[in-house]
Amino acid sequence: MRNQALITGAASGLGLEFCRLLAADSYDLVMVDKHGDGLEQAAKSIQDAYGAGIKIIEKDLGLNRAAEELFAEVNLYEFDILINSAGFGLFGFFAETDWQFEESMLHLHVLNLTHLCKLVVQKMIHRGSGRIMNVSSLAAFQPGPLMNVYYASKAYIHYFSEALANEVKGTGVTVTVLLPGLFNTNFASTAASYSGSSEKKEKIVTTTVEEVARTAMKGMMKGRIRIIPGFSNKLLSLAPRFLPRNLVLSSLRRIQERIRKE
Repeated sequence: MRNQALITGAASGLGLEFCRLLAADSYDLVMVDKHGDGLEQAAKSIQDAYGAGIKIIEKDLGLNRAAEELFAEVNLYEFDILINSAGFGLFGFFAETDWQFEESMLHLHVLNLTHLCKLVVQKMIHRGSGRIMNVSSLAAFQPGPLMNVYYASKAYIHYFSEALANEVKGTGVTVTVLLPGLFNTNFASTAASYSGSSEKKEKIVTTTVEEVARTAMKGMMKGRIRIIPGFSNKLLSLAPRFLPRNLVLSSLRRIQERIRKE
């Protein structure tokens, strides 16, 4: 029987690249995304290239109880790998942004991610093997004016994942948190569309999605708890520890305001 992997955010970006790498490594996939058309196209391209068995599920994990509904569809699967890659950003002042997007973000990044981890990790522990990877961000290391809820939710993913990794030691299950910087996906344009701003080009892109995915996959397979791809990103992750908090906040605000205007 082939190994099985569940990937959220699978229609594009990092999630899609994880699907390609896993299919190339002889995994069968359950690909989850809210964008059904893109999901079908992505699945077909992977199936044609690698011959993987693929189940696609169109599901918006930004909705209440979505993780429970998703798990009901795949309860008979024995997943060797779970990758929570789905996510989106939102630019703007908290007092001005639309609550429905922040509520969706919290369901996606916090509630449903946590619930899906609980549902899957219980079966993995019972079986004595499995790997979970949750995608956070360099944003997890500091507060982020004009992307307030996004930064806070990514910090949650970071610390939840590290604590869970500690709890499952000795069970045969590993938990990895990926903390990438900016890379070449449609993240910035998505964040802009949610905030009502014009589409933006991505800023300060330090690496490619392929490089991030390869680094993350290699680290997860080794059982690493925390992965920060790229030397410059490792340095950036240290800056908030040593710089005055007010300086970090004011610098981030200036950067975000500049991006928002362009």
